[in-house]
Amino acid sequence: MRLQQFGFIAALMVAASLAGSGVRPQGPDGPARPVGAAEVISLDGLRNAEFGTTEQELTRRGILRTDVAACGPTLTGHGSVSPIFVDNRLVLLWLDDPMSTPEGITVGTPVAAVRAAYPSATELAAPQRTYRFDGLLARDGDRAYLFLHDGATVRKIIAGYADWAQRLFNEGYGPC
Repeated sequence: MRLQQFGFIAALMVAASLAGSGVRPQGPDGPARPVGAAEVISLDGLRNAEFGTTEQELTRRGILRTDVAACGPTLTGHGSVSPIFVDNRLVLLWLDDPMSTPEGITVGTPVAAVRAAYPSATELAAPQRTYRFDGLLARDGDRAYLFLHDGATVRKIIAGYADWAQRLFNEGYGPC
């Protein structure tokens, strides 16, 4: 059952990836700001959507909604964030520009800056002859940032539980 759930989750993440796949310049960095400017995501989650929160709780608070144009649920006010749930709990957030880590890493940031900000990040090589990105997994306890990159710049950022981020990278993803 978990393998089927992960396949569904992977499909949702690809939809999020395709929705925001345009190349964008590096977003602004700095402290958390209102939606529309760079917003900081910590390893706890967003200010109104923390990792481990149930789908029902986020729906009750008016944060989670289902959009006909989307492949899965979305977070109200966060068009550049796609939530990923496993066993009814928020486990990962798939991020796009203008989201930022507390260290100012955004989509479009040079990989060298990621390595400087997260010196203990683990290098992850995408399988050869695939269209997948290489990754850097920056772990802190049971949480992590997964930075998918093309060798030069960050293309996607995933934040959440480290084991789920590692599993996403290992198993890859496919079209929605």
